[in-house]
Amino acid sequence: MHIGAVARREPDRPAVIMGTSGETVTFGALDRESSRLARLFRERDLEAESRLAILIGNEPSFHTVCWAAQRSGLVWTPLNTHLTSRELSQILNDSGATMLIASERFAGVAEELLAMELPQLRHRLMIGSVIDGWESVEGALAASTGSDDLQELEGVSLLYSSGTTGQPKGIYRRPSLVPMGTAAYPVADLLTRVGLRDGDVYLSAAPLYHAAPLNWSMSAQRLGAAVVVMERFDAGWALELIERHRVDVAQFVPTMLIRMFRLHEQGATTADVSSLRAVVHAGGPCPPDVKRRVIGWLGPIVYEYYGATEGIGTTFLDSSEWLAHPGSVGRAVRGIVHVLGDDGTELGPAATGTVWFEGNSDFEYLNDPEKTAGGRNASGYVTVGDIGHLDDDGYLYLTDRAAHTIIRGGVNIYPREIEDVLLSHPKVADAAVIGVADAELGERVAAVVEPAVWESAGPALEDELMAHCLRQLARFKVPECFTFERSLPRLE
Repeated sequence: MHIGAVARREPDRPAVIMGTSGETVTFGALDRESSRLARLFRERDLEAESRLAILIGNEPSFHTVCWAAQRSGLVWTPLNTHLTSRELSQILNDSGATMLIASERFAGVAEELLAMELPQLRHRLMIGSVIDGWESVEGALAASTGSDDLQELEGVSLLYSSGTTGQPKGIYRRPSLVPMGTAAYPVADLLTRVGLRDGDVYLSAAPLYHAAPLNWSMSAQRLGAAVVVMERFDAGWALELIERHRVDVAQFVPTMLIRMFRLHEQGATTADVSSLRAVVHAGGPCPPDVKRRVIGWLGPIVYEYYGATEGIGTTFLDSSEWLAHPGSVGRAVRGIVHVLGDDGTELGPAATGTVWFEGNSDFEYLNDPEKTAGGRNASGYVTVGDIGHLDDDGYLYLTDRAAHTIIRGGVNIYPREIEDVLLSHPKVADAAVIGVADAELGERVAAVVEPAVWESAGPALEDELMAHCLRQLARFKVPECFTFERSLPRLE
């Protein structure tokens, strides 16, 4: 599975189609330009297992840079484009990135990063218009000799997923460094399972720096599919793109599915979605009554899977299985599921406990051996802390998420990080951040605050705290509502 194989066979076939602009990157261009960039990495002394960070949104250049890193054997980190420079600097330092490639869209935060303490970052390259202190990718490629015969080895993405301990944690696997195109990829297996074929069209609707859109879109390209990339999600526009490009396979989080279904239910769309052979969803619970109606609308082509960025295991089920086991996230197709009690004993069907997987423990939390060890038990099983139960047929049901995690529109948000920011404000004595139920997004972020002086509680303090959070946190993490209490209960 190598994009070069498609490029040699059909170089003019689209590999990336931008949803709004319509700009297309062919397989020939994707293969050629990612290979040129990979050679530039070697010239800049990025050898196999070197660290690269990528600050590019849902843009035509995103996949080119990712494939260049992947075929160079690098350990590469796509950065959340909503993060502040402070948050980005923490990840850059933790990951050990020696090179950062950014697009001109993020020139503002890139300029702020110049003032940050980033001792390991030796190379700062920018795609498009370049600001002072950064080097042009285009200029660097033009000056490159490109004479080095690149030994193509499979790299690995180093993705960051926050934890309840606060700062984001890198989920690290040592790259296999096998010849490019020879590695086994579980996501490619899932895509094959839902029927994706060479020459199909795949719709990617979410930010590409997230694990699922990243891995699924690149795996679709490995299999020879064109990837339609939405610059940002809009339910009506997603349906229009399905019709326009005759999309075969699409993936969404439940919030997206709900919004599209509501347009259909309200008669607000006439888009023809009959080309779809598979719609895959994950990233949070979909209300059973809604999912049942979505299957009624789209037909028995709705698939669901459950997994984690850590890659500890995967469950999967199709529409008929879900209708027979409503609310389930499927049976294991990678790893073996165990549900254990607090004392570590295996629980029987219908008994609720912590979900563990056996057979996939080849990752670590970068620079955090304590957290790495905390997710493993004596049997070698691993967990991310999700809670659930199995039924008599081995289907898994999730009854809760990892401790304290807020899931807003399929995105994990971790309260501790937000609480730390709130507690840094002089007018806050204590704070707790929680998720409140939302019919569309799943959960919204809410803050309960104990003011240092009770008399300051009110709309003015709420505005001040929101502005304080906006300066230090990505917008999606900022609480949408504040409640003030005279005192917050704490377990000492």
